[in-house]
Amino acid sequence: MQREIATEILALMLEYSGKLDRSVQLVKDTCSEEEFIDYRTAVGTIMGEMYTEIMWPIFHDHPDLEPEEMKPQ
Repeated sequence: MQREIATEILALMLEYSGKLDRSVQLVKDTCSEEEFIDYRTAVGTIMGEMYTEIMWPIFHDHPDLEPEEMKPQ
């Protein structure tokens, strides 16, 4: 993938991840514990897929684009 496109896609994925994180807090604050657990699980699945299917291949091709906080310790 071209670096310019990879950079734009990563920015979108990070934006969407932040929005998904905020949505989990909203559900936690307003829904039952059962709904919260189900929702959090679904969001975790989505975010995992975003990472493994979209972000990781970009980091593999362009390692310098991987944020330090996402690198294995």
